[in-house]
Amino acid sequence: AATMGNWANAATTGYRANAATMGDWANAATTGNWANAATTGYRANAATTGEGANAATMGYWANAATTGEGAVAACLGYGGKAKAGKGGAIILAHRSESGDLLGIKSAMVGDGIKPDTWYELDEAGNFVEV
Repeated sequence: AATMGNWANAATTGYRANAATMGDWANAATTGNWANAATTGYRANAATTGEGANAATMGYWANAATTGEGAVAACLGYGGKAKAGKGGAIILAHRSESGDLLGIKSAMVGDGIKPDTWYELDEAGNFVEV
C-alpha cells in the first residue's frame, strides 16, 4: 500500500506486506513477518509488528516503532523518536535544528536500551528515554 498527501495513511497486513506514505502527518503501519513501513514528512509515523518487520521515518519529529524479534526502528529526521521490542534495535539520526547531519546512533535492545521504550537523542547525541 502506498499513499501520498498530508494526513494520508497506509496500512497492510500479511507476510512481507509493505506500507509507504509521503506527506505531513502521514502514517504507515504493517503487521506480519518481514513487513515494512516507511514514511517521509513532518510528524509522519511508521509502525510495524512481526519478526524482521522494520519501520523507517524521515522528517522533523517523525517516529518509528517496531515489535518483533529482529525488527529495526529507524528515525532519520530531526527530533524523532524510536522504540523496538525484545530482540530488536533502534537507529536515530543526530541532526541540528537546520537539519544538518551530526551523527548516527544505533543500539540493540538490551545494550542499555529497554524494550518497548521510546528513545530520542539529547544535544550531545546520546540516547535518552522519553
